[in-house]
Amino acid sequence: MANIEIRKYRNEDCETVKELFISGMNEHLPSSFMHVLKQPVTHMLLMCTFCSLMATAKSVLLPVLAVTLLLAGARQMIVHMFNIYIEASLKNDLNSIDETYLKQRNSCFWVAESDGQVVGTVACVPAENAPEFLELKRMSVRRSHRGKGIAKALCRTVADFTRDRGYPSVILYTSMVATDAQRLYEHMGYKKIRQFPLPEFFAKIINFTLIEYRLDLEKEK
Repeated sequence: MANIEIRKYRNEDCETVKELFISGMNEHLPSSFMHVLKQPVTHMLLMCTFCSLMATAKSVLLPVLAVTLLLAGARQMIVHMFNIYIEASLKNDLNSIDETYLKQRNSCFWVAESDGQVVGTVACVPAENAPEFLELKRMSVRRSHRGKGIAKALCRTVADFTRDRGYPSVILYTSMVATDAQRLYEHMGYKKIRQFPLPEFFAKIINFTLIEYRLDLEKEK
């Protein structure tokens, strides 16, 4: 991990942090669409649409066009779902990182810097639904710098911060389609606690779920 420095966020990092977050989120669009295609409800809808139109139409063009439009609509719904989350994240904390993380008790935001360029981010705050733990958030590493141990170093930074503050565990949430992230967290010792659906109607239909992980920290002797 040569020439990599983990440091606290500075205000001049703002735009790069937002860009890393948005690009990282958009990477999950293809895998999310593939997840939708594998769902039984999707198979049933496409098959019923195709068969019903084949029975009434005079050519195969209309059924094929209808199925294509349904698939395009499903993809647009996924894009819309992701955009809502991105916009909410930018509004809620990424537009005011200094106020949200650096000026709050037991919170922090770090960046990984390589040759003067911000290539990774991570943050932690007291967990909203479990204030006895700290929550790892906003983990992202630029695609060109992956495989260099940056994400592991960011994970360790959060664990050390959590231990120093006297908290027993770190928790985090990641989506079911973020398989690379799941492998990373499990490699770092995180244990899967539960898996649950997002509350949005479309997310429930396509069985899109989040996974909660927890890392229990050993007390320093």
